[in-house]
Amino acid sequence: MTTDRIPVVFIHGLWLHATSWVPWVGLFRGRRPVASSVRYQEPVCAVGSPGNPGEWLPLTVRGWAAGGSHLARRVLPTELPGLRGGRVTSLAERASDRTQQAARGTDTLMMTIGDFLLRRLQEAGVGHLFGVPGDFNLALLQQNEDAGYLKWIGTCNELNAAYAADGYARLNGIGALTVTQAVGPLIAINGIAGSFADHVPVILIAGSIPLRSIDRGLGMHHTTGDGTWDRFIGALGQVTAAQARLTPYNAATEIDRLILTAWREKLPVYMEVPSDIAYLDIEVPAAPLMLVQPPSDPERLRSCATAIASRLSQAKAPAILVDEDAERYGAATEIMGLAEKLQLPVAVTAPAKAAIDETFAYYAGIYNGKASAPQTVEAIEASDCLLAIGYRPIDDTTGGFTGSLPANTIRARGHSVDIGEDNYQAVTLKEVLQAVTDAVPQVSSRAVQHFAPPMPARTQADGSAKLTQAAYWETLQGYLRPADVLITDNGTSYAIFGFRLPPKCTVLASIMWGGIGYSVGALLGTLTAAPQRRHLLFIGDGSFQESAQELSTMLRHDLKPVIFLINNGGYTIERGYMGKTADYNDIARWAYAELPKVFRPDTTARSFVVKTVADLEKALAAPNDTLIFIEAVMDPYDAPAPVIHSSNDGAELDYGPRGPQHRGNAQLKPAP
Repeated sequence: MTTDRIPVVFIHGLWLHATSWVPWVGLFRGRRPVASSVRYQEPVCAVGSPGNPGEWLPLTVRGWAAGGSHLARRVLPTELPGLRGGRVTSLAERASDRTQQAARGTDTLMMTIGDFLLRRLQEAGVGHLFGVPGDFNLALLQQNEDAGYLKWIGTCNELNAAYAADGYARLNGIGALTVTQAVGPLIAINGIAGSFADHVPVILIAGSIPLRSIDRGLGMHHTTGDGTWDRFIGALGQVTAAQARLTPYNAATEIDRLILTAWREKLPVYMEVPSDIAYLDIEVPAAPLMLVQPPSDPERLRSCATAIASRLSQAKAPAILVDEDAERYGAATEIMGLAEKLQLPVAVTAPAKAAIDETFAYYAGIYNGKASAPQTVEAIEASDCLLAIGYRPIDDTTGGFTGSLPANTIRARGHSVDIGEDNYQAVTLKEVLQAVTDAVPQVSSRAVQHFAPPMPARTQADGSAKLTQAAYWETLQGYLRPADVLITDNGTSYAIFGFRLPPKCTVLASIMWGGIGYSVGALLGTLTAAPQRRHLLFIGDGSFQESAQELSTMLRHDLKPVIFLINNGGYTIERGYMGKTADYNDIARWAYAELPKVFRPDTTARSFVVKTVADLEKALAAPNDTLIFIEAVMDPYDAPAPVIHSSNDGAELDYGPRGPQHRGNAQLKPAP
């Protein structure tokens, strides 16, 4: 049998064949053989030449064409996987070669698709996998169980898994979750949309129906029963940066593409892993996956940095405004280095709170349009050269669209910069900031204005008096310490944006997307990503009821957050919009502090119900060697003044001048 010809391959449903003496490989999808009438049940391969078919051997399917297309390319015999000395090798033979291949430092290895995916996640820095098991992702989960690539963190539902992966990614740099076909992704999509809005790299992996079922048009559960397979990829495509259904043909490429896209663009991605391919061997890169930003184009970087440096150096009142992308791209050190060299103020938006150390000498507070402190408004809006980093204005970050940035604002993003009429592509944020810092002269004569107030002093409140929002938040300010992780939900807990934070703190919130209940799942993620830090959750009763069951997962894993819950009987932030006394803003009364015992009867968690400042101070003195749950009972019509003002202004935007908010006593209003 000759050994210098490529195989002639016939596979039912997938056809590869040699069309002439010049070697070609064609990929076809169809129901009947192409150029052959051979009848068989299993995929087979004939090794030889067209005139001398040679020996028929069993063949493992190695690749699939896309959507009924006919693809062809020239190949050499040595390119074809599974050939050894002119014969087709078995999976067992190829599996036995892996150790030898690695030892020789070869470029590729044979691995199962599932193992390769899990290995790549591990190489990307993912150490934990959140999710909910289902029949279509069990093969992948079993591979992880067997090999121990990632620690499994099962959640109570798919939405909380998405929230957890988001919180994990914000501290770890990237996160992942797995769910089952259709029903899982459509529950998780709300959390994934939040990650998309807030620029968080999360990898959503859905175990999906077998490729066999797709090829044969077999109806399956967890589908709409109409023979369509792509509608869920389409749905997730609206809130992810990239999507793919893995096949043996594309898995090695698509897995890397999706992970790199998520990390580089700081956005979620979606992949479907058909349940019958996780254990199939494919040829994959031997080298580890490297998470690096593509280098900037040298000329574009040089020109961009020169233009920014020139404008900043010539300005009389330069300033920097930071949004959350600065934190996503890890640019805080470069921003503070530039600000220190030029002695210029740095303000942040609410989503970027704590991205810049609030004890930094040039920290200028939170910019929120006319709702900002006067000195912050002056520093930003009166700047003659404002460098805005990742700035994305919405109603909640502009004081209801009362912000007004200078017309000549320089707008820098993760991979591009606008300077006047000039747009610079192929430049990365950190490289731009470092190049600008290197180019500007050291300034030592600019007057340094201290924008941030000192840490507020505690007032002497009557310890036995009924607990109010004002006393509550003032007391909690004194509880903070360096390196705390603060997670807040929508509602009165937005009062934490008035905190003056110690160094090295991190703040998580879903401001752009605004999904209530986000914080409970996100807390599970942050605790998992950074168990050595103290984690504080600030949440109201309405938000907590959305995702409360994930408290049981924290107890299951002996995690030790401090949870501050306000029990005031409903959606107080909504009462500021409309329906101050309406039934639709009321919720069921729960015994919140008893839930740790309900979810885990043998728990050592400490629970407190506090109704006075003295009660709260006693609870705060408890050691944090276990989970602490503090339920603070307050008046339903008491709320921080900034939150009420924001709600009242939001009602004007939402409902207009003829809206029902103008009825008497329709809204919660600030105290006179």
